[in-house]
Amino acid sequence: MITSTAWIIITAILVATSCALVGTFLVLRKMSLMGDAIAHAVLPGIVIAFLLTASRNTFPMLIGAGLFGLLTVWLTEELSKKGRIFHDASMGIVFTTLFAIGVIMISLFAANVDIDQECVLYGEIAYVPWDLWVWRGTNMGPRPVWILGLVLVINVSFITLMYKELKTYSFSPQLAATLGLPVGLIHYGLMGTVSFTTIASFESVGAILVVALLIVPPATAYLLTDRLHRLLLLAVFFGITSAVGGYYMALWINSSIAGAIAVVNGLQFALVFLLAPKYGLLGKKLAGRRIRKSGPEMISHPEPNDVRKSLS
Repeated sequence: MITSTAWIIITAILVATSCALVGTFLVLRKMSLMGDAIAHAVLPGIVIAFLLTASRNTFPMLIGAGLFGLLTVWLTEELSKKGRIFHDASMGIVFTTLFAIGVIMISLFAANVDIDQECVLYGEIAYVPWDLWVWRGTNMGPRPVWILGLVLVINVSFITLMYKELKTYSFSPQLAATLGLPVGLIHYGLMGTVSFTTIASFESVGAILVVALLIVPPATAYLLTDRLHRLLLLAVFFGITSAVGGYYMALWINSSIAGAIAVVNGLQFALVFLLAPKYGLLGKKLAGRRIRKSGPEMISHPEPNDVRKSLS
């Protein structure tokens, strides 16, 4: 018999692992906040799905939210390509507008739509053990665990099948296009996985923690390695340890589980930022001292380091 504590930890680990895998490529593409944009912009899709189906069934809401997630990506790209607007500005315009539309729709249909904006933003992973999936009279366990497990399988499959293409695209979309790779398919495939990962996760942990898990573990891992496969593994490691550590921290201080997980994420990054042997503050200082001691004749001039070569 799996305990409530175990279900909560399993859910947190599934979210952290799925987010770390796709978040790694967002960090490499310098698109980290796209997850935040998608997490907010899907609100109209959730409301529309409810209005069309008159139920809070998960799959219609996932479809509605997923469509608006892809719409967010497409509108952002179109504004940045065809208008005199930088990518970050177009992202801000799209997601704030769509999120505001969703809030207005909730206000207009407050009597009919049972959707809590705070639940979308903050989530409550502690309720996962009671959100059960009953199939033909059999208790299959928490519904979010099944959904997040499916999302993780999709993410792992996508990255495994498209590893070389994703690697080339992440560091140089121009090179990927020159080599004849389907850049558009890769881009929207990645954004699709980000979209569905975000949507499937924020019901349990909230949009804010999803953004933290998309960005912070990969950013932490990026300070420790120049290899893409190691970067993915380290990002997953930091995501899982923050999930487990955050849960027990929340028990210890009697606070929000999602908040505690985000805090542990931040603490991990701070430690690595200070202590990473090559790219941490102390590591850079020690390297600088060694160079000064070796004398000017020993100093070599490194090659340009755009995204640390290719993380090969």
